[in-house]
Amino acid sequence: MLDVIVTYFSYPFVRYAFIVSVLISLCASLLGVTLVLKRMSFIGDGLSHVAFGAMAVAAVLNITDNMMLVMPVTVASAVLLLAAGRNVKVKGDAAIAMISVGAMAIGYLLMNIFSTSPNLSGDVCSSLFGSASILTLRQRDVTVCAVLSVLVVGVFIYFYNKIFAVTFDETFAQAVGTPVRTMNLLIAVTVAVIIVMAMNLVGSLLISALIIFPALSAMRMFSSFKAVTICSAVIAVICAAVGIIISVVAGTPPGSTIVAADIAAFLMAVIIGRAKK
Repeated sequence: MLDVIVTYFSYPFVRYAFIVSVLISLCASLLGVTLVLKRMSFIGDGLSHVAFGAMAVAAVLNITDNMMLVMPVTVASAVLLLAAGRNVKVKGDAAIAMISVGAMAIGYLLMNIFSTSPNLSGDVCSSLFGSASILTLRQRDVTVCAVLSVLVVGVFIYFYNKIFAVTFDETFAQAVGTPVRTMNLLIAVTVAVIIVMAMNLVGSLLISALIIFPALSAMRMFSSFKAVTICSAVIAVICAAVGIIISVVAGTPPGSTIVAADIAAFLMAVIIGRAKK
């Protein structure tokens, strides 16, 4: 089995898929802890649906590099969701449901009306659940992902103390001078960037798993924010590595395999957590 894995990794496209999967999972796990603690987990799900709608529009307009459209639309939607969350007439969860479902419905409608693809169902399924396109990445795609990942990790480390304060007590953080609204906006925009990166890996319906499962697994074993964040990152990286290896060797969908590894890690964390208690 080891010889088979080594043989597969001699191909550049396998190495590219491995690197991108690990980087995306790492970034998602870092922000996942904050989103879970702030009870904003579904913002990732909502923004992923928006990204699906933007991808559909890009396909209709025959835009080759769809990230040029998907990224600005998703970031703008993150800002809009954050603003709607403060509106007393439209609560945060209702705003997420309204924007995400609307974007997905419009995207699917446009793909049906204007699609020139002979396999519309396959295209939609790939966008929703991910596809093997992660195995067709070019060096330029890996470079873009690496740069964005470094930016995400750098932002998280640089603003770690402020993110910590905003995560647990926004009132106190604002009282001591922390720009709470700016930090929430930064978190939302960063999550939007992660989601756009992850679209080709796990699809719009499974992105939330990369955000939620590593954080929940770490919370079953540790109680401090720093320990949970580090453990979440380690779990996410290991699950991504194991998932992509199994996917390449067994021929299973990369995104679903990585999510299955995250689920297995969560079950193990539950057992470890109960044993510690």
